[in-house]
Amino acid sequence: MKIPAQRAALAGALGLIFAAGGCGTRTSNEPLAPPVDPATAASITGTVTFAGTPPAPRPIDMSASAACVKANPIPAMVSDVITGANGALADAVVYVKSGLGHYRYPAPQTAVVLDQKNCAYTPHVLAVMVDQPFSVANGDPTMHNVHVMARHNRQWSSSQPVASAPLKSTFERPEFAIPVLCNIHPWMRAYVFAFDQPYFAVTGTDGAFTIKNLPPGTYTIEAWHEPRQTLDQTVTLAPNESKTITFTFRPGS
Repeated sequence: MKIPAQRAALAGALGLIFAAGGCGTRTSNEPLAPPVDPATAASITGTVTFAGTPPAPRPIDMSASAACVKANPIPAMVSDVITGANGALADAVVYVKSGLGHYRYPAPQTAVVLDQKNCAYTPHVLAVMVDQPFSVANGDPTMHNVHVMARHNRQWSSSQPVASAPLKSTFERPEFAIPVLCNIHPWMRAYVFAFDQPYFAVTGTDGAFTIKNLPPGTYTIEAWHEPRQTLDQTVTLAPNESKTITFTFRPGS
């Protein structure tokens, strides 16, 4: 079985961490963002693609864990780039990098869940807002040890036995590409993005994204893909306008 959630876990990914400079750092003294007028709200839709031949998947050695081997009767693979039809790129994060001004945005109270299935983190890349509940579940018949390796938020590590309750946390500051490891199964890795604004999306295998409810204005839109690759575009939105953009990553870009 191919596990697309596992990437270059064996390639020194600690160097891929980067801080939340693209999102900006807001403080509690800044005003609450004004509501967006539905009559003028704008949106950006698009697709993230990968041009060229993706790197070949590589097998993961799970022989040290009988439970993980049993959960993967077909040997699991690690893939650096997951694509769908026509080069659509999964696990890309698209967000408003600049143009929002300096405001505070209320965080949703619905938890974003990172699960552990077949000895892999699912999804591989996910995004939350600052102060939004973040939950890590264990759907495997084996113990894991969740290690959130934040640099600008609290770093924490906790064991998670079989059938135990989800581990719950929040992020107090914006930070990008926070690695989440398992100290028991070293091939397991995920990335969490913590935003201080709600204008972001993570692509699936169709490569599609939508950023809605934007006030009219000019924005820098950035797309991120592992390992630490970014592309920017400037978009100007008139009232009630919807624009479509495309980001194309290339090997080594």
